[in-house]
Amino acid sequence: MTAIAALKNALLAEIPSLRAFAISLSGSGDRADDLVQETLMKAWAAHASFAEGSNLRAWLFTIMRNTYFSQYRKARREVQDTDGEAAARLVSHPEQQGHLDLADFHAALEQLSPDQREALILIGASGFSYEEAAEICGCAVGTVKSRVNRARQRLMQILSVESADEFGPDLSPLGGGQSALLHNN
Repeated sequence: MTAIAALKNALLAEIPSLRAFAISLSGSGDRADDLVQETLMKAWAAHASFAEGSNLRAWLFTIMRNTYFSQYRKARREVQDTDGEAAARLVSHPEQQGHLDLADFHAALEQLSPDQREALILIGASGFSYEEAAEICGCAVGTVKSRVNRARQRLMQILSVESADEFGPDLSPLGGGQSALLHNN
């Protein structure tokens, strides 16, 4: 009998012990069968590294244990997405369009009056409250709200946008971005 045939017979003889160990690890017959199969495939692929005369069972159990814990760690990092909902949210818009949109937005922003631009940037991009922006601008809260509203309306008119929902996700490294400036607070 050749060494390969002897190894094959020895591997087959270990299947019941491997299966029992796999069930104790995984707690499931189906997962145990998959684990035994994966272990045997790895052992067969690495049979040249098995030292003749060493403990085959210990070698196989080590392969199985390492395989199980590798799969366990991997499964903890994975997200179950049977309906594809999570994958659908992982959309990467092309950056070229974002650069063009940003350039258009900056040009439109420059067309606003200085007081409207200032109020819009304070509220939309810098994140100040209306009260804080009013204090910075030295005017009433209602005046800031009015300036922001008129600025948003004018930007939407200049950019030919009907709603802020027409903008994609903000790819700008500055955060906030154009959609934050156009959304009402």
